[in-house]
Amino acid sequence: MKQGIHPENYRPVVFKDMSNDDVFITRSTINAKETIELDGVTYPLVKVEISNTSHPFYTGKSTLVDTAGRVDKFMSRYGNRNKK
Repeated sequence: MKQGIHPENYRPVVFKDMSNDDVFITRSTINAKETIELDGVTYPLVKVEISNTSHPFYTGKSTLVDTAGRVDKFMSRYGNRNKK
């Protein structure tokens, strides 16, 4: 393995799923602008739109998670092409 190519600044970071408010802590080098306090300790906070607790593949639910209207835009543009 090559020496000196991996970052040295790994630290605990909180990732928060914005669709269901689930939080988890993992080590990361990501730069975060916000912080959050969990169990009396302040961690950097990274907000994500989807995680394993809300993704349909992992939850088994076939609900669409659409935060920017992408599905509606697609349906209005293309709709159901088989319908005549």
